[in-house]
Order: sequence, then structure tokens, then C-alpha cells
Amino acid sequence: MQGLMQGQPLLIATLIDHAARTSAATEVVSRTSVHAITRTNWGEVNARSKRLANALIGAGLVGGDRVATLAWNTHRHLELYYGVSGIGAICHTINPRLFFEQILYIVRHAQNRVVFFDLSFVDIVARLVPECPFVEHWVALCESKDVPTIAGIGQVVSYEAVLAGASELPAWPTFDENTASALCYTSGTTGNPKGVLYSHRSTVLHAYASAMVDTFALSQRDVILPGSSMYHASAWGIPYGATAVGAKLVLPGQQLDGQNLYELIEREQVTVSSGVPTIWLGVLQHLERTGQKLTSLKRIIIAGSACPKALITAFREQHGVEIVQMWGMTETSPLGTMNHLLARHHVLDDAAKDEIRAKQGRAVYGLEMKIVDDADQSLPHDGVAFGDLKVRGWWVTNRYYKADADAVDAGGWFHTGDVATIDPDGFLRLTDRSKDVIKSGGEWISSIDLENAAVGHPSVAEAAVIGVEHPKWDERPLLVLVLRDGLTVTKPEMLAFLSDKVVKWWLPDDVVVVPEIPHTATGKILKTKLREQFKGYRLPTV
Repeated sequence: MQGLMQGQPLLIATLIDHAARTSAATEVVSRTSVHAITRTNWGEVNARSKRLANALIGAGLVGGDRVATLAWNTHRHLELYYGVSGIGAICHTINPRLFFEQILYIVRHAQNRVVFFDLSFVDIVARLVPECPFVEHWVALCESKDVPTIAGIGQVVSYEAVLAGASELPAWPTFDENTASALCYTSGTTGNPKGVLYSHRSTVLHAYASAMVDTFALSQRDVILPGSSMYHASAWGIPYGATAVGAKLVLPGQQLDGQNLYELIEREQVTVSSGVPTIWLGVLQHLERTGQKLTSLKRIIIAGSACPKALITAFREQHGVEIVQMWGMTETSPLGTMNHLLARHHVLDDAAKDEIRAKQGRAVYGLEMKIVDDADQSLPHDGVAFGDLKVRGWWVTNRYYKADADAVDAGGWFHTGDVATIDPDGFLRLTDRSKDVIKSGGEWISSIDLENAAVGHPSVAEAAVIGVEHPKWDERPLLVLVLRDGLTVTKPEMLAFLSDKVVKWWLPDDVVVVPEIPHTATGKILKTKLREQFKGYRLPTV
């Protein structure tokens, strides 16, 4: 047939090749320790990735082999993203914050041939070595002079030595775009973690989508700092999107505390960043303590858990920074929805705009979503009806790695496990995880809405709400608080604060202050642990 367009495959290596051709001198900045900064550029990242690729080929790796990383957000990890996937192997990023038993399960399940690791994870590697004889090479992401000695393997290979001993791959190989490119396991709060296998096609499409104005709005003019971790869901795809547009990329290493993030943002004049709400709460608290201001940052992409409206308002009022909420999950690569105001919203006052920004946003082109009831019947998008959220799209998983059956229904819809509403404008608002929703007297109470309202109190640093058994109402909400240093709040004060923010019957039956709230390895509140902690808790009688 005449007139068809060209059909080069969508491959991850084309992203780095493009950046090297068009933005070779643009900086890639990497913090490898509190005091050490490495400055490179897209041309050098491409060249080093090709040397790594050639070294892997020389070691006998072939397409489909799994290569693991235990690493922070650094330039070496970025080179692994491209050097591994670029030859058709699978870059398997492992979350080092998981329990060791989960990490061991993941490495065994994936059967990695090579493991690359940062020096801060030597203790984990030392425990893995005797349990994983199938791993052929353990490579430390460091200079030769810094390589550790680990029992069972003696002197570990240095990453820089590997690169020094390899020539640059003349050209990236070409293969089918549906080839697997990367592997990331879910955090596994219940049961064993599940592997989500991304393809070259899905990743390149996701990179395209992430750069659009109504998503991450990435540009060559930006300085981008991913505060989302490269070991989990590809740092939300931001490293790929930054490569696609050739922007300056700033990789923060492991120092994600308020002071270090602020200092790096200011030093490099970062314009766009990302991360879970707890990270940015830490930055805000640092700024409040010191009186310092953000001078370059324009936009923060927040996901992982619902962002409190109080955080959105504080960054806007105090620093002129816009918080843009995203919803996604490992299984959606993870981009699902983004919250950008519609044109008609700009006439609203700031408080009304913040109410809209507190939602999780609208579906990105390439992904569809719907809510269903217990009978799997679609519910109206009226902003009132809430049900189980299902999605499908170009970068949504179809089947977990090595699973026997698909993870989607007959229509291709993936059940997210979230409970949500969708309004007539298409804005998603999460009300809970299906396993966390509180059912009181036959009605549902949104723990997320309660938590976000509670965090608006000036004394509250973090809030969590769980359902506690009640003899009459089945369950009632218990509010668990972590307070800011030196501040206090009583139960009557908290209930009075919430009284005009939620309906009366949603008000918690009790308020408890704790030193800390448990979190998952990806920064989400670990409600299974909280429920264990407060099992048998007796609510006060009225």
C-alpha cells in the first residue's frame, strides 16, 4: 500500500541517542554523597551507556536477561537504564527499602544474572550473595579504589573499571518494540511482591506523554530534579521524559531530607521536581524553620498518596510554587492522571482553585478509566457516585511477570484497588484504597479526605485514619496524628477544627497522638501495620 509512514520501532535507546545528537552539552548533575557532585552531560551519558552495553554483551548477556540495580538516583543508575535496556536485556530496579525477605524473594523470582549496587547497600548484598548463587556478577557503582570486599565473592568488580575496560558500542541494536525493557516489583504489603514488566514501546509512549503540557510539561528549558526514586516505577518515567526533551537533569542521590533537597534545588536552579507528599512536607518544614525561600522552583509533581490541600496552599502562598497532583501506580508505568486546571477555572479565587488541585486529576491521553459497583456495573461520572477504579491503556500492565493468568478482565480493564469518584469534567478523586475504606452503619467514610483535612491543622505534621470495630456501627474512624515539633493539639480542638470540613458523621470517634506513623517502602502510610497496632482499641463511649 502506498502512502504509509515509516515504521522504525519505538526503542528506549532512541531517547538517549536523540539527547546526544541535540543536547549533547546539556548537563546531567548527580549527587553521589552529601559533599560530592558529579557533572556530566547527555553526550557523555550516551557514550558511557554504550560502553556499559558492550561490557554486558562481552559478559555473555543476551536479550531477556535480567540485570538488577540496588541504587539511588545517580548518573550511574541513569546509564544502567539505557545500557541494559539498550541491548534488549531487562533493567530490574529493586527497592532497597523493602524488607530483606522481600528483596531476596524478588532477586530469586527474577533470576538476575548481574546485580549492580551502590555502596550504601553492601550489607544487603552480603546477605544476598550466599542465597543467590545464580547471580554471576556483583558490580559496585563506584571507582576502583572504593570497591568493598564481601564474603563469598572476594573483591567486587568496580563499575568504573567495567566501563574503562570496554569500548563504545558502535550503534544500538534494533529489535521488536514490544521487547521487555524494565522490571519493577510492587511493594507487596500483602503477599509476595508482583513483577510489572515494561516494554520499550510502552516506555517510549509514556515518555512522550510525560512531556506534554497537560502532564509533566517538560521542556529543554527546564532543570528537572526527580525526587521520586529511580528504583521504583522508573522515577515516574521522569528520567526518560527528561532525556526525550534534552533538559538539564539533577539527580539527588539518597539525600532527600528538607535541607539537602532545598540546597540542591537552589544550587542548580531547579524548575521542576517530583516526589511523595512526605518529602515535600519536609522541605516546607525546613523552609519554615530557616525562613529561606525557593527562587527557581516553579512546579512540583506529587503522587504516591493524596496530597493534602494544606500543602498545596502553603507552597503556593509562601513560595509561588504550583503543586500538580498525579495519580498512578507501578502497574500504570505509572502515569495515569494529572491535575491541571481547565481554562474556565482560572477565573476562580485561589482557595477554589486549591480545592480542585486537591483532586487527583484527569486521565492522560493513552489511558482510560471508569468506576464500577460491586456487580462490576459502570457508575456515572457525576462526582457523587464512588466505586472501584479500573483502567486500561498503552502503558498499563496486562499480566504480572511469570504469572499464569492475565491481570485484566475480559475487556482489558485492570482493577486498581482504589475507590474513587469521577466528576463530569473527568477529575478523579480518590476516596480510599478498597481495603482501607471505612464502612460505618452501611455508609462509606473516606479516610483520605479525613487525613487531608487533619493535616491542615497547624500543629499536625502527618495524619492517618483507620477503621476501628464498633458494636453499633460496625466501624468508626480513629484519627492518628504525628505533631510538629513543640506543638500540641487536644481532641476537642481537633474535632472543632474538622467540624466545618467534613460531614458530622465522618468526625473521628477518637484522636491519638503517636511519635511516628509507619510507611511502606514507597512512602505510603502502612495501614495494615496501623491496624495491627490498634487492634482491639476501645473507642470512647458517648
